[in-house]
Amino acid sequence: MSNITTDIVGKLWNLCNILRDDGVTYHQYVSELTWLLFLKMAKETGSEKHLPPGHRWDDLERKSAPERLEFYKTSLIHLGSHGSRLTREIFANASSFIKKPATLTALVTAIDAIDWYSAKAEGLGDLYEGLLEKNANEKKSGAGQYFTPRVLIDAMVALMQPQLGESIQDPAAGTGGFLIAANHYIRAHNDVYALDEKAYKRFRRQFHGMELVQDTHRLGLMNLMLHDLDSDEDAGLRFGDTLSSEGEDLPKADLVLTNPPFGTKKGGGLPTRDDFTYPTSNKQLAFLQHIYRTLKPGGRAAVVLPDNVLFEANVGAEIRRDLMEKCNLHTLLRLPTGIFYAQGVKTNVLFFSRGRTDKGNTQDVWVYDLRANMPQFGKRTPLTRAHFAEFEQAFGQQPDGSAQRKDLGAEGRFRKFSRAEIKARGDSLDISWLKDDSDAAAGALPQPEELAQQAMAELEGAMEELRGMLAELGIEEEDA
Repeated sequence: MSNITTDIVGKLWNLCNILRDDGVTYHQYVSELTWLLFLKMAKETGSEKHLPPGHRWDDLERKSAPERLEFYKTSLIHLGSHGSRLTREIFANASSFIKKPATLTALVTAIDAIDWYSAKAEGLGDLYEGLLEKNANEKKSGAGQYFTPRVLIDAMVALMQPQLGESIQDPAAGTGGFLIAANHYIRAHNDVYALDEKAYKRFRRQFHGMELVQDTHRLGLMNLMLHDLDSDEDAGLRFGDTLSSEGEDLPKADLVLTNPPFGTKKGGGLPTRDDFTYPTSNKQLAFLQHIYRTLKPGGRAAVVLPDNVLFEANVGAEIRRDLMEKCNLHTLLRLPTGIFYAQGVKTNVLFFSRGRTDKGNTQDVWVYDLRANMPQFGKRTPLTRAHFAEFEQAFGQQPDGSAQRKDLGAEGRFRKFSRAEIKARGDSLDISWLKDDSDAAAGALPQPEELAQQAMAELEGAMEELRGMLAELGIEEEDA
């Protein structure tokens, strides 16, 4: 982000201090800010056609301070069922957390005072993404579970090389980070403004995502809109459950980029998809089935998954075998710990391509260990794109992993394992060979604090799902 964007993001984020007396959480604040910014940005960008007359920024601003809050709350309800489809989805079930008229007036005044001319010049999408990143990095918000580190997203996208005209999907889209990064990549490598009107419209509609949590879905819609991506019934970010029949309606994909949610299916139940061969309540394993089934022949995927997907027995092993039969699982990247909101969760990126047939597609799996002997990442030691440079070079220039590669041996980070070797391991992909000096012993049991962090991660995920259920039922959180 530029200095101007960073400064504006800081000003907007600091407005949350105004809401503290009203007991508003960080995550609630971002939703509240999204509604206000949607009204303001519609005016600034000349797109108030999305909004019904009488419920626009100037209407809100013209109200006297005492009556403004009541008008605003009434407008939120009205906008949930009037205006464009995008407006209705962003304001769906909207309910203000603000309790004091003076609080709303302070927010409106502060937003109006921002240098929107400079903000537009810098890019409103970058500004909004900056807010989402602030929210994800604020541990109290619990939003980190929806935010994959930008540098990891950029590395995955660069390796997968999204192409103009491809169907690109994120079935667990969160706030749309992967879709937007793919959009940036395509724009950087193609002159999209030289396309004719029909081709340009096709480009804007080649991105597809689904998000289960309504608050997160509205943030994602706003994010896509500010990056000039369409969102309608056939493209963009849908509100729904990928692990239900809704997921079957997503179009087949040339490329899947995603970081599925942590934990088990809501209520511990099984997915309601009838096209899954291997029923499981493990959300990552269920999403993995969706991903390789949704790929077109020759389609490719880069997917962030926790360690349990690599070694879980029974149905886990069956799904891994099915994956390696139907796809060429050519690369596995073991990620450093501490880069996600739950410090104890160990994660990986699986890179694979769907075969032209459904048998014998994986011959070798190349494993890159970026976990052993790496720094403890966090605010003091931030993860940067430079940390992925050696892996990206080792991966090669071909997104299907077919580039010439060099096995660096037992002392190196990059090694090749044959399908026969993996089969001899019981089809476990939990492969490590470097002695990690940061551990007392390789393969040591998780420490108590690590287990506690993992349990907290699961609890936060469950709480967010519960909030989503309450919102769907129209129940206020404090009444539950």
